[in-house]
Amino acid sequence: MKTASGGLARRKGRSMARLKNGKHRRKDGSWDPLKDSSTDRQTAKVIPRTPQSASSSYTLAYVDEEFLCREELRPVRLQLELLKTEMILTERNIKSTVVMFGGARIPAPGQAAWAAKNDMQKKNLENASIYYDQARRFAQLCSNQSKASDYHEYVVVTGGGPGVMEAGNRGAADVGAPSIGLNIVLPHEQAPNPYVTPELSFNFHYFAIRKMHFLMRAKAITIFPGGFGTLDEFFEAVTLIQTKRMAPIPLILFSKAFWHDIINFEALATFGTIAPEDLDLLHFAETAEEAWQIIADFYDLDAEAAP
Repeated sequence: MKTASGGLARRKGRSMARLKNGKHRRKDGSWDPLKDSSTDRQTAKVIPRTPQSASSSYTLAYVDEEFLCREELRPVRLQLELLKTEMILTERNIKSTVVMFGGARIPAPGQAAWAAKNDMQKKNLENASIYYDQARRFAQLCSNQSKASDYHEYVVVTGGGPGVMEAGNRGAADVGAPSIGLNIVLPHEQAPNPYVTPELSFNFHYFAIRKMHFLMRAKAITIFPGGFGTLDEFFEAVTLIQTKRMAPIPLILFSKAFWHDIINFEALATFGTIAPEDLDLLHFAETAEEAWQIIADFYDLDAEAAP
């Protein structure tokens, strides 16, 4: 005859066996006897449909997309965007990056200037394809250095889009290195360029969180000719360094002629709105090799090690 105490003992025995078999360990090896959220998410899918269970109020909060997109949940969404990318980069052991900012409209050599609105823009953008080549070469140099750390240091990161961003990811792919793409949802269709490492391809809603991720691991920042987005990224970085909210790192602008054409940095110092020594925060380079030499000198690296 089965007894209640006997049944309880058997159930307890099975539970203890599961515990001993280690089925309550997390991926990181930590012991956790609590049921995880993914299990309950699957269980909730097979609950019988009733007026009560079909109500949106009954949906588990963490899988309720309409709830998560409410205005009041903005702080949670900001946190999620910060955490998701951070956790994946940490899991991939990405320790430092080299940031590449630059225009999405700059075509590869021989390609049409798809964004040009008139003949002058077409000519200028197609002439600017030299920066596509330099960005691609620069990413190769960074990635060759990254190889020495098994691709944990000096990993190329771009905005994940076309133009200079594509050139950066493409240069890394040329030498078999991984690279990161931090894309953002825009009103016009934008997909990540095909050279971003798929497992390191991210998408953002919030510009602010995206810019944080650009800078959180940055050992150097390069700024190629670009538009408002590039200017925004440049001024954010230089302001953080100037105000000492960020450690000084190489901040390299490609094409002195371009930057002096659109921004009179010296005039800011002359007028007194920045200190004269703030100009020393800026480095200028015309070629990938010059830019890499600036980084190599700053970190005492062997610049010749990157073929």
